[in-house]
Amino acid sequence: MATNQVVLDVGGLRMRYGTTDVLHDVNFQAKQGEVLCLLGPNGAGKTTTIEIMEGFRMRSAGRVEVLGTDPARGDEHWRARVGIVLQSWRDHGKWRVRELLEHLGLYYAAYSTTSIERPWNAEQLIAAVGLTEQADKKVRMLSGGQRRRLDVAIGLVGRPELVFLDEPTAGLDPVARRGFHELIEGLVDEGETTILLTTHDLSEAEKLADRILVLDGGRIVADGTTAELARQIAGQDEVRWTRDGQTFRQSSSESTRLVFELFKQHGEAIENLEVRRASLEDTYLSLVRQAESGTGQAGKTNKAEEVAR
Repeated sequence: MATNQVVLDVGGLRMRYGTTDVLHDVNFQAKQGEVLCLLGPNGAGKTTTIEIMEGFRMRSAGRVEVLGTDPARGDEHWRARVGIVLQSWRDHGKWRVRELLEHLGLYYAAYSTTSIERPWNAEQLIAAVGLTEQADKKVRMLSGGQRRRLDVAIGLVGRPELVFLDEPTAGLDPVARRGFHELIEGLVDEGETTILLTTHDLSEAEKLADRILVLDGGRIVADGTTAELARQIAGQDEVRWTRDGQTFRQSSSESTRLVFELFKQHGEAIENLEVRRASLEDTYLSLVRQAESGTGQAGKTNKAEEVAR
């Protein structure tokens, strides 16, 4: 559960490569315990933004604070508080799961505090990510879904206060993807870890994120919950119904009022009523189209006028 403590604070962030600006005045915050998802098309600047926050790339201008520290000057104590789960890696295939986590955990022991004991006990961590039955298996023998769980365990072994997840379910089958989602939800529910997630899977973002940031053309073009963005950008639900054997469809930003008016006007003649809420996919595609065309939001209609299709 998110608190009011700010964990990520980015203001006026700019990045230039040669004569090309890839980030323009990027501003956002994330609070403790929040799951923040960064969306955007390829080339939008997501990777650059993440690498700056991780301390792997120096920004051109602006202010960045991660856990109260500028990542460009983060020391080993700061790095011990941050967990990074990369898209994929295949090192240490000959190690067994328990042995690898115990070995990596040794590097964090010196950074324990009175409030956070590091590292996470290997047995407890293995159980938390659902790998108890694979604890003595070699890494190369794990399935794709199991390997992704191990990736998360490696990112969590130091009990980080902030975790960066970069395309966490890329390449996973639907069963493994669902298991991974349950794992992340469990970790968020149990602790106060903040998660910054990047993904191209909009259903994944809708399922996991407390807030969505959309980065396009190096700028944050939207920031809010899925519901907030749907109201602000996509704006309209789709209402379908039949009357006297004819099918109708109407878009509305106030679908509840529209349905009330329909029943008020036609009563039991209204049949097969269906309300389809605007999804994150609808919102995202609408937003990207607007950004590419340079247009604002389209006008909205709420009047209960039947339009036959």
